[in-house]
Amino acid sequence: MKLSDKKKEKISEQIIAFLYSTSPKPSFTSYIEEEVARDDEMVKALLQNMKKKGLVVEIKKNSEGKNYSKRSRWNLSGQAYAIYKVKQQ
Repeated sequence: MKLSDKKKEKISEQIIAFLYSTSPKPSFTSYIEEEVARDDEMVKALLQNMKKKGLVVEIKKNSEGKNYSKRSRWNLSGQAYAIYKVKQQ
């Protein structure tokens, strides 16, 4: 099933809202997909697209500095957080 660009944008907005609510703590992809009720591949594709736009930051290392082999954590970029914070007020 193919989603329209408008629906993808709305799902991306839900992802950004979730990341804002959990900020500054980054969230794993699996937690994000549970929150927006979408499958893993769709969420990954949307997050990668938002990463290219500079809205989110991908974290591939754990707190000890070791690389994750298959997982990624995500957080809002500093610029996106500041803009979203202003819009929420």
